[in-house]
Amino acid sequence: MGFDASRWGVIREVAAAVAIVAVGIGWRLMTGSLEADATPPSAAAPLAAGAKPVAIVNGVDITSDQLATECLGRHGGSVLETLVNRRIIEQACQRQGITVSPQDVSTEIDAMSRRFSVPRDKWLEMIQQERGITPKQYADDIVWPMLALRCLARGAVEPSAQELQEAFENRFGPAVKARIIACRTRQEAEAIRTQALSAPDEFGALARQHSVDVGSASANGWVQPIRLHSGDAQFDRAAFALQDGGISEVVQVADQFIVIKCEGHLPPSGAKLDEVRPHLAEELRERKSRQASSEIFKKLQDTTTVENVMNDPAKAGARPGVAALVNGQPVTLEDVKSVCLERYGRDVVEVLVTRTLVEQALKKQQQTVTQADLDAEITRAATQMGFTKADGTADSAAWLDRVTREEKVPMRHYMEDVVWPTVALKKLVGGVSVSQEDLDKAFAATFGPRAKCRIIVLDNQRRAQEVWQMARQNPTPEHIATLAETYSADPTTRSLRGEVPPIQRWGGQPTLEREAFALKPGELSGVVQVADRFMVIYCDGFTEPAKVAFAEVRSELYDDIFEKKQRVEMARHFTHLRESASIDNFLAGTSQSPTQPSRAGGPGGSGMPATTISKAEAADLAKPRMGSVKPAPGVVPAAHQAPLQK
Repeated sequence: MGFDASRWGVIREVAAAVAIVAVGIGWRLMTGSLEADATPPSAAAPLAAGAKPVAIVNGVDITSDQLATECLGRHGGSVLETLVNRRIIEQACQRQGITVSPQDVSTEIDAMSRRFSVPRDKWLEMIQQERGITPKQYADDIVWPMLALRCLARGAVEPSAQELQEAFENRFGPAVKARIIACRTRQEAEAIRTQALSAPDEFGALARQHSVDVGSASANGWVQPIRLHSGDAQFDRAAFALQDGGISEVVQVADQFIVIKCEGHLPPSGAKLDEVRPHLAEELRERKSRQASSEIFKKLQDTTTVENVMNDPAKAGARPGVAALVNGQPVTLEDVKSVCLERYGRDVVEVLVTRTLVEQALKKQQQTVTQADLDAEITRAATQMGFTKADGTADSAAWLDRVTREEKVPMRHYMEDVVWPTVALKKLVGGVSVSQEDLDKAFAATFGPRAKCRIIVLDNQRRAQEVWQMARQNPTPEHIATLAETYSADPTTRSLRGEVPPIQRWGGQPTLEREAFALKPGELSGVVQVADRFMVIYCDGFTEPAKVAFAEVRSELYDDIFEKKQRVEMARHFTHLRESASIDNFLAGTSQSPTQPSRAGGPGGSGMPATTISKAEAADLAKPRMGSVKPAPGVVPAAHQAPLQK
């Protein structure tokens, strides 16, 4: 998929606006935290709507009160912070007599959509898809604060003549076509520069081998044309001082040491400053406005007195219905609930529907989830994710700390949304079988030989046949590499001259594996179609199998296969529960009748259809067994299987 500059511009613009009003994300109230793990006081007033059902699952009501409590517990902290931030800006506007009307907001949305040549409805749709922000939330939480802060920052955003000149030179002035090699130390950079000076034509190869900047290294050192005033001034000067083919001295930029090779100079575009001045001025105003708005908002926060009531049971009892005080003015708990329901109600009601379905299935099978079961699952997760003590036992405390503190997942939600459903579904599914064939395939995939190949990826059959003919006429590694670099439609194989990671057996790509292992070293395949791409494969040889005896790893392979097959069954079982249920979701306006139950009994005596697994499930089971902890697609309750981002 190609790079869409206009689409990226939309997302970048929204992200910048979000940053203005989110500058206080690390801000904490005087008496407590506004994090999402805040537990609302039990005395909180119910919604005016009462306890009417928002969903019915197999005849069991999920009430509006239940939903409101769940929404407030899960999202109340972040919503309260948003409302407090807005109140801070509102008070500042009132003091200065500034008014931002709904019409002003609508006009700004129109202007932003026109700036990117996107119709208003498509603009709002793109924001919702890419950022998960509804049109109302976009207007209330992003556009209104942005306009208000821009008004508060008036007078500080008009660009100077020098700023306009630099913006013009950056956009329309000359540029340098260049490659770079980035190193961590000056000593390393100087050594590589010496090599480059002695063999300038090898600069791209040196970049691939040594540069720590992955983006340019994977493209043989190429970077976007270097323009004036685009970043570090010393870097710009070094690039523009080079003649064609010249190699720079080592230039330090932040914590990297960079060598530049000039591959040519691009002339100015020919535009005149007077012609583009209005457009450049508007861009500079936007940029300066964002910066000034952030600074002003930070000052407003620093000079505002905020009292957290919702997170303090004692204060909540003394001030019923109040969530926070901003300079003495209340933000009501009802407002927080209302916004929580509006933004997150549909998502949270699905969580409650899921839990109700699983609870009903447990009751039907007369199964229970005990605290010991939950503790055992946490221990298993901690061990699998590498959280162990010196003696090899699970360090559950460290794992829970990672989840709740570093990943900011409240303990209650981790237990209710991840651990409990995982344990429950495992009980409902019961055991799964692991055959000798499963073990043999897993052993071959993990420890067997792998095919070392170069692959040229083409996007249509005709082009693939043309390239294959060129490859057949000279089937040597160097010629295949040149063809890949010239013709491959895949950026990665193109930049790596056709090199791909060694291909294993039973790795989930049966067509590619079959062709790769049918070749002998030095042989060329025919045109191989995989999905919508066409490939020409050249075999460089095979790796040696690992010197590991099957008996040494049988237990680990068994455990890994068992867990993967169990996850597949869990996904199938939950799908069966969902499809065979009667669900009325009044919030989403949907109604579902149960599908016809199967006569075949599934695992655990649940009546689940004993269907064959899908291709996707089979591919997942065929992946390397050792150390794989990712869940099968669709197993939402087992989300903690995926490695946490560092």
